[in-house]
Amino acid sequence: MRRPVVGVIGNAYRVENRFQTQMVGERNLRAVTDVAGALPLMFAGSPEITDIGALLDVVDGVILTGARANVHPTRFKTEPHERHEPYDIHRDDVALALTEACVARGVPIFGICRGLQEMNVAFGGSLHPEIREIPGRMNHRMPRLENGEIHPDPTVVFADRHDVHLTPGGTFANLLGCETIRVNSLHGQGILEPGERVVIEGIAEDGTIEAIRIADAASFALGVQWHAEYDPQRNPINRKLFEAFGEALKAHRRAE
Repeated sequence: MRRPVVGVIGNAYRVENRFQTQMVGERNLRAVTDVAGALPLMFAGSPEITDIGALLDVVDGVILTGARANVHPTRFKTEPHERHEPYDIHRDDVALALTEACVARGVPIFGICRGLQEMNVAFGGSLHPEIREIPGRMNHRMPRLENGEIHPDPTVVFADRHDVHLTPGGTFANLLGCETIRVNSLHGQGILEPGERVVIEGIAEDGTIEAIRIADAASFALGVQWHAEYDPQRNPINRKLFEAFGEALKAHRRAE
């Protein structure tokens, strides 16, 4: 059987702050290839050049990756603020519609970090623009040096930082074979109110929602707040997630 194909959404990015591009982190592409056993196919997070129906006719699954930009607050009836920029409104257009289309058509979809947030908003949920501002929450953003610069060592940036407690007997607990996992943390925005079909299956020790599934989805429709694309070649938790996604891709291809 031919290798499954995974659509990986791009993010708006400016080279030298002048040249508009679409960008995908290479770790996402390698996770798809090395662990899910599929061929990654980047597509633009821009509705003018991305036909969702045509895309889903070609791919066997979709990954909504993490990104620097936040989902625009007007998508969940909140006023924007410059403190919570940057935004990527064109990716919002594609990702939210794509989430609904994948679930409706039974196409496997895996949301990572911003991708989890997009899945929640697509089903009517809301986000908090800075989750660490809620009383009792930890700082979920990536580690920085005292001068404010991002820590130069990626093993520090992506190191496991907190526990996530999984719903006993839930999809994640069954898939991962345990009820408590430890994950990295590199986000500011987070789920405030879950969407209509969003089932919470993982919660951090401070109450932050970390793992979700879409109820009654015909195929793989999971989202995680942590960066599961980081080192799934060796990280056993992230490996199991990408392996399960890979199995869903194969099942979708067989059904087609």
